Amino acid sequence: MGANNLNLAGLPLPARRWSPFNSIKFFVLCHSLLQLSQLLVSGYMKSSISTIERRYGLSSQKSGVLAAFNEVGNTVLIVFVSFFGSRVHRPRFIGGGALLACLASLLMAVPHFLSGPYEYTDSISSSIDNTSTVCQSENNLNTKPENQSCSQQDNPTQHVVYPLLLLGQLLLGIGAVPIQPFGISYIDDHASKKNSPLYLGLLLAATSIGPAFGFITGSIMLRFYVDFDKLSKGNIDLTPKDLRWVGAWWLGFLVASCLIFITALPYFFFPRNMPDQEDTDDVELRPDCVKKQTDPIQELSLLQFLKSFPQVALQMMRTPVYLLVILAQVNQAALLAGLATFMAKFIERQFSQTVSLSTMMIGGVCIPVAVLGTILGGVVMRRLNLSVSGASKLCTGAVLVCLFSSLPLLLLGCSTQKVDGVFPLGSGSPSCSAGCHCPQGAFNPVCGSNGVEFRSPCHAGCSSIEFDASGKPKTPSFMMILRTVPAEYKSLAVGVQYMMFRLLAFLPGPVLYGSVIDTTCILWGRKCGKQTSCLYYNLDKFRQSFLLTIVVLRRREKALQPHCKGKYELVNGNQKTTEKDSSEEKELKT
Repeated sequence: MGANNLNLAGLPLPARRWSPFNSIKFFVLCHSLLQLSQLLVSGYMKSSISTIERRYGLSSQKSGVLAAFNEVGNTVLIVFVSFFGSRVHRPRFIGGGALLACLASLLMAVPHFLSGPYEYTDSISSSIDNTSTVCQSENNLNTKPENQSCSQQDNPTQHVVYPLLLLGQLLLGIGAVPIQPFGISYIDDHASKKNSPLYLGLLLAATSIGPAFGFITGSIMLRFYVDFDKLSKGNIDLTPKDLRWVGAWWLGFLVASCLIFITALPYFFFPRNMPDQEDTDDVELRPDCVKKQTDPIQELSLLQFLKSFPQVALQMMRTPVYLLVILAQVNQAALLAGLATFMAKFIERQFSQTVSLSTMMIGGVCIPVAVLGTILGGVVMRRLNLSVSGASKLCTGAVLVCLFSSLPLLLLGCSTQKVDGVFPLGSGSPSCSAGCHCPQGAFNPVCGSNGVEFRSPCHAGCSSIEFDASGKPKTPSFMMILRTVPAEYKSLAVGVQYMMFRLLAFLPGPVLYGSVIDTTCILWGRKCGKQTSCLYYNLDKFRQSFLLTIVVLRRREKALQPHCKGKYELVNGNQKTTEKDSSEEKELKT
């Protein structure tokens, strides 16, 4: 028995009690569940964005800002993760960030409880038996001034709804800052070299399926009426097929908050450093005489790090392949950010599907296929043993396939229906609703016997209601980045990459798509003299503008792909072309 196992009296020490919190496998399990829960919130937010837009009368541009706002806090603080590294108690920082994300998710649901019941056309009683949106004569018209009724309906809490949602998104982004970087570094530090890739692969899988679970959760929650907690079932007249339907967008945030809270608790019991996994291969590969390579960033003070960061970042930006790959990925990330936010709305409007079905298609089909593409890219890279030049050609080919396969979508979709007085312009029939005094915000679409749609029974001239009122792969490009920067700056290079993503893609992407969608609106809703969300879109223009934005970003991504004649190696941090693989490149291939 070794001397280390004896106490001062020379007696053997008691055996160390086994604890799951000293197991890196248990940490991987906890971190996979936490990342899944945290990214579920992100996916759920995007699946509910069109419902929130309809509930609170937001434009698509405003909802795009809301969807992207969680990147603000993340972008500001992500740089410091590279500095703190292993200097702090990483599990506790992860737990603290998770609790902040839990609070943010709760905050996102608060506007529902502050707001009054959802009011839609035909739900606001007039003085004449709840017939506010049918044609009324001058004698029967409710003469209450509009500004008086608006002042009664104007709830001060309505003005804080949008700021509260923005604050929730901001805190969600801040809370997410330490979760993934600290989790990955903690696993890499304490797992064996043999098991580390497997554990990180499990984390990648959880990261990939988290948003998919968010969309699926959204599909389920949006089938419940928004005010099911405030109204009895018999008082809910709308169905999910009704254009005025608003689902329980807030419910998923409460569920996600509970999940994040439960998965955050174990992190406060993990040690700052746990015993490394024993691996005989590690002993052979890393003998006692070989010391681990030191990270130059960890040797700097905070002030030195802040001073040196711009210089190091600019040095990496001077690397041609690194810069081109980053810019190409920024275009792809902007495309994906916009699609994730508004693709469900595109399906809903273009093909007349319910919100829940549209979100289910995104979560159950689109995201899993994207994950499959990422895995396939890694498999192709490994099987074909691709160099930087080969990876560039693979990315370019994938972009071309996506580009040409997207073009036929310009012709697929429904054209805008004929709407009286709205589309086409000049198609109105004033005689139908002349003298009806239709409310400004009336919206309860009905179909006439002539095949023309009317905004409400009042606009159709109805004096009573007797009808149905419902009416691309990242793995190759990621490896290109790792192969074209100095080894000691790889972690920082990835940090700069994600910072560029957030600044140039995740932040402006949803706003860009929302602005493009708003330009295709042909009738905006009005309530108390204020513009609300869009009621009707020019569907042909919507489809063309939406898909052309995708094509433009794809073309820019293709143009920015580096075309390498040879292979690259690093000489004093700079690149030069060579016909032979560097030893580092060979190591990465295997």
